[in-house]
Amino acid sequence: MSLARDIADLASVTTRLDTVGASSGALSNRNVIINGAMNLSQRQTSSSNVGNKYVLDRFYVYKQNTGSTYTCSQNSVTDLAGFANSLKMDCTTADTSTASNEEVYIQTKLEGQDLQRFQKGHATALGFTLSFYVKTNKSGVYTVKMFDRDNTRDVSGSYTVADANWNRYTINFPADTTGKFDDDNASSLEIFFSLVRGSDTTGGTLNTAWRANSDASSASGQVNFADSTSNDWEITGIQLETGSGAATDFEHRTFGDQLQACQRYYQLVGRDISDATPTTAFGWGYTTSGSAAEGMFRFEKRMRTAPTFTQSTDQNLDFQTNTGSGAVHSSNAFTSVVLSEMSAEFTQQNHASNFGGAGQPYFLKWNGVQGTGLSASIQLDAEL
Repeated sequence: MSLARDIADLASVTTRLDTVGASSGALSNRNVIINGAMNLSQRQTSSSNVGNKYVLDRFYVYKQNTGSTYTCSQNSVTDLAGFANSLKMDCTTADTSTASNEEVYIQTKLEGQDLQRFQKGHATALGFTLSFYVKTNKSGVYTVKMFDRDNTRDVSGSYTVADANWNRYTINFPADTTGKFDDDNASSLEIFFSLVRGSDTTGGTLNTAWRANSDASSASGQVNFADSTSNDWEITGIQLETGSGAATDFEHRTFGDQLQACQRYYQLVGRDISDATPTTAFGWGYTTSGSAAEGMFRFEKRMRTAPTFTQSTDQNLDFQTNTGSGAVHSSNAFTSVVLSEMSAEFTQQNHASNFGGAGQPYFLKWNGVQGTGLSASIQLDAEL
């Protein structure tokens, strides 16, 4: 292909991006949403009676004052070209009488340092173009709210479902010249995909202009997704980009790229959720006595901040010495753990089994005990 043809193709693509509203004309990294194609679910692939937790990476299920229950799952998609997974909400207990302060929504949060491209708070502020695919058998109006946590401001939009097929929806949120996003690693912008909202938020006309944050009119017109156990709602292909026109095509990223992006916020140490009999070695150190040891392990990805550390309750750890003998970690809890963004340093005192004296090198490994879900795991959480 000639250089002239290459230049012509590039000009054509750039013109198209400008036309549809991507203000900078960027050909990659247009989408600031992580795991928008719902390919990553490190914690678990399904959760029944879900509420106030992450299931799929970067997407939080929130419930408040509702009698309804749901199963949230990473669902396999076979009827939407280009996508293999979705986040699916299945209503398992209905609630036909919505309380005034009732809420059910899916939430994702974004760091301020990743949002500077929107130029919020400047005279040159750009709009926000949010696009996504939804499939649901519950037709009606659904609302989406964006919340600027740095400046306590909000704006809402809506989409109308008219059939039970996959459809792509685009919501254009206006530019906001008031309030800059902080340039840091804290939560600056939060997006709420509503399923159930009470009268505290649904009265009046939907607020579609940036304002000081208020519940009133933030979800006006929202359908009650909880009114039947037959109701299912799926979402995938979520994209947020600069501009105020038509959305660009969904930006597909490699699985590896998205895994690393998700591991900035959450990691399982030395295994993944699909490995029922883990035997992975993930740490190393030395014994300081016959019943005590020190050691460390490095994370697979530098995390957003020093994470919280949670260890499973199963007795699944071996301190494996260089002679091949091992001691099962009977207490299954490190005496102390010092955490940074990149590693954990730990001590183990008063171990029930004898290490065979001080000064022995060892590696830390899972001993292959059968388990499901997060059995035999160390979880690192640096979510926003």
